[in-house]
Amino acid sequence: MRYRTASIEDLDRLMKLYQAVANTEGGIARLEHEITPDYISGFLEKSLATGLFIVGENPDDENELVAEIHAYKAGIKVFDHVFGDLTIVVHPNFQGKKLGRTILTIFLEEVGRNRPDVGRVELIARESNQKAIALYQSMGFLIEGRLEMRIKSLDGHYEADIPMGWQNPNFEF
Repeated sequence: MRYRTASIEDLDRLMKLYQAVANTEGGIARLEHEITPDYISGFLEKSLATGLFIVGENPDDENELVAEIHAYKAGIKVFDHVFGDLTIVVHPNFQGKKLGRTILTIFLEEVGRNRPDVGRVELIARESNQKAIALYQSMGFLIEGRLEMRIKSLDGHYEADIPMGWQNPNFEF
């Protein structure tokens, strides 16, 4: 697996990755038809401008992305030390192979080594995604509450989102 910083040229490959994940139950909080070029380019441009965006390429086809992680700054001065909206996506055919853990490790190490301006990384996990929550906790994220009835599933039931945060040990106050 080859991991690298994303570029604006990855837009179409990111669209394909997100569409594949959107077709997987519990994958991401968007349906396939909600994966649009505007949606992808929005977080791609924000992450490239103020955050960090890493992609993982298929070892058998470098033109296919099979994993990605991104987060970015909100653009508000009081939150300038925070990377928010952290998202990790792994292609369904590559899940269960520790790609999520690997790309998150690379991301956090990069923040720790090269982003002393970032003191905090935030994410929100669906409460039913206990596997992801356990992964985040094992990587140093702390559960910071519950957002009740935040997610409405396709079958009409509601569940909480779980906000989590990680603090950069090398943050320069």
